Parts: sequence; structure tokens; C-alpha cells
Amino acid sequence: MWIERLAREIGAHGQAEGSTPERALDQMSMAAARGVPGCSAALVVIWRDVVPGEERTAEVAGRQVVVDYGASHSDLAMAFEHQYTTDEGPTVEAVREMTAVTVGDVLREDRWPRYTSMAVQCGDRSSVTFPCELEGAVLTFGVHAGRADAFDETVLTPLVALLAEHAAMALHSAGRYTDVAREAAHMRRAMNARAVIDQAKGIIMHARGCDAAQAFEQLREVAQRNRMRVAEVARSLVEEHAANTGPAKR
Repeated sequence: MWIERLAREIGAHGQAEGSTPERALDQMSMAAARGVPGCSAALVVIWRDVVPGEERTAEVAGRQVVVDYGASHSDLAMAFEHQYTTDEGPTVEAVREMTAVTVGDVLREDRWPRYTSMAVQCGDRSSVTFPCELEGAVLTFGVHAGRADAFDETVLTPLVALLAEHAAMALHSAGRYTDVAREAAHMRRAMNARAVIDQAKGIIMHARGCDAAQAFEQLREVAQRNRMRVAEVARSLVEEHAANTGPAKR
């Protein structure tokens, strides 16, 4: 059965010798995106509680801050960044309430009004997210789809719970999260991806006279045709633009 194979693969990524927490989480999310029927992207996040004195300096989702995360696609990373900074969305709710959160269609949701537009832009129409406790931390495991009602929630929710448990056990036994759990929360990878995507959107908007949403959609279309992440397409465009507009040689 696919769930057994996928659970073993996710566990292996968590325990692979020499693998960093960042790489393990990325590989887990990509394995889920490939292996879960109907899934087009996946997100695995490690959270920890806010410590005293950190409330004013950390970006906080409820009482938890992000330790590290893996997103199979950069547009889902952007959507997660938006959830984290606005404190709205299925992943934030899953860790805050410590319960499974299912979304049939984000356009039918009224729980997270500030998340709807970003979710649609990033292709996050339906999802199932499950939280699982780690020692001193929490792992959330989410599968997402670009179309509405992509999942049978009654069937998939316990399977996502199983994947989350395998991921948490593997990371715990390998000690993958312990070092980064001591660090301050960060959104470095998402912020870096967001910066280059914003640059690329600006280039497209200037060249084609479109708005930001249309520019982002053009990036997404190119990424889908070429089976690339949006950030990779954006980076190529920014580098090409810089090469073509650099100082003229004398």
C-alpha cells in the first residue's frame, strides 16, 4: 500500500546519516507531494514554545515560533510565510489548537479571511494538516492541493497523522531537531524566496504592464510547464535581467 511505502521513505529521510534538519524536512515534504494521491505540495514544520522574554522580539503564531520547515514548492513556502506573519491559516491553527485541520476549499472558508487571497494565488485550495508532539516541540505535517475537494478527509486525515508520527519519531531518534530547536525562530528561507520572487514580479510588471497578481501567475505557469519551483524561475529571470541590463562595456 502507498501509505506504508511513503511512511518508510519519510522515516528514512529523517534518519539519513549526514542529513541536516533542513534537508530532512525538505525531502519529507517532497516525498509527501509525490506520494500522497491528489497532493500537489506538502509542508512539514517544527515549532517550539515561546520562551520568557521572547514575546516582543519573535514573530509569534499563538504561543509557538518556527524552528525550521520544509516546503516541497516555493509557492507553498510563500503561503506559509503569510500564515505565520498574519497568524491565520490551517497550519497555524493546527499547531495552536493541537488538532487536525482540514480544508475542503479555502474559498468556502471564513476562518482565515486574510489568508484566502494568498492561498488562491499560491495554489492552496484544499489541505489536511496534522500536529504531532516532539520532545519540547511540535511537528505539523500538511498535504495541500491546487484544486478544491482534492482529498477524502475521512480517509486521508488518519493517514496524514501516521505520516506525521513517522516523521516526528525519525527526527527525534536521529536528534535532527535538537540543535535548531535552541535557535531563535526564523523564516530565512521563505523570506529569501519571497525577495527574489518580488524582484521577478517587478520585472514582469514593468515589461508587460500587468499587476502583481498577474505577474505571479505568469511565474507559476512557467514553473509548472518546466517542473520547477517558482523561486527557481524567479531567480533565473532576475539573473537574466541583471545580465542584460548591466553596465555597458566601453
